[in-house]
Amino acid sequence: METIHKISIDVKHITTLTGHSGCVYAMDKGFSEHTVFTGGSDRCIALWNLETLQAEKFSAALPAPIYTICHIPEKNILLAGTTTGSIHILDLEKKEEIKILQHHQAPVFDIQYSLETNCFYTAGGDGNFAVCDLDTLSLIKMKKLSQKKVRSIDFNYTTSEIAVALGDCNILVFDLHTLDHKKDFIAHELAANVVRYSPDGKFLLTGGRDAHLSVWDVGNYELLKSIPAHNWAIYDIVFNPDATLFATASRDKTIKIWDAKTYQLLKRITKENFEAHTHSVNKLIWSTYHNYLVSVGDDRMVMVREVHIK
Repeated sequence: METIHKISIDVKHITTLTGHSGCVYAMDKGFSEHTVFTGGSDRCIALWNLETLQAEKFSAALPAPIYTICHIPEKNILLAGTTTGSIHILDLEKKEEIKILQHHQAPVFDIQYSLETNCFYTAGGDGNFAVCDLDTLSLIKMKKLSQKKVRSIDFNYTTSEIAVALGDCNILVFDLHTLDHKKDFIAHELAANVVRYSPDGKFLLTGGRDAHLSVWDVGNYELLKSIPAHNWAIYDIVFNPDATLFATASRDKTIKIWDAKTYQLLKRITKENFEAHTHSVNKLIWSTYHNYLVSVGDDRMVMVREVHIK
């Protein structure tokens, strides 16, 4: 029988970055592995340097609160989805807004892009899922997926699939290139908030408003595990750079770090035992720079932690 050794980790709080005047909902990687973009209810996009632990001389002000940010370095553009359904496209070289898309009639919850298809994809609170061309920045296709919200999008390049989380508890899986329907299944008792494929493409992790973390076999999308991971809704799931760990973020104010092989809980990051968020944790990035785990939340904070495997 194979002996399973439990991973032991250390988590060190590096700094708390302040500057946002409202809840921070959105985050994406910046110009390098040691920078990140953030945005939120104060309608501003900021750029933070994880090396200097300071804000960079970059800012963008939008007319509505920001729910999602997508940096596309290959095109040198930044996309920001707002509560009004608008998507603002910023040219980072010219430092100006070059286009506004209004395909959604409700908040935009997620924007993801694929160089393989040369498209970006948007998830709306109106139940619509939109596909746009990366070169023309124009709409190619709009699909009505639900009467509820479309919350999250992720790609599996191993199987050429795209998974979408819906507010009606369902997960939909499409062919990445044709968008033909491949699979749908009820994933949670309450809204499905986030989908995240494992880096090897073998598993799909989902988080719901029911506070459960579910693990699905990508071969047939059968449920392997359903873990009561948090006390409130799970808002994000992110793997570390070498895919040995993953973290979950929740409305219950906590971040939890898990073994990506055994799905054992390794560390709870809460106010009781760490410098931690005092309100909902909304978004995570796990950077290759010093293995920093960066989180943002309703408390207006950007927190940086170093995670070390012993």
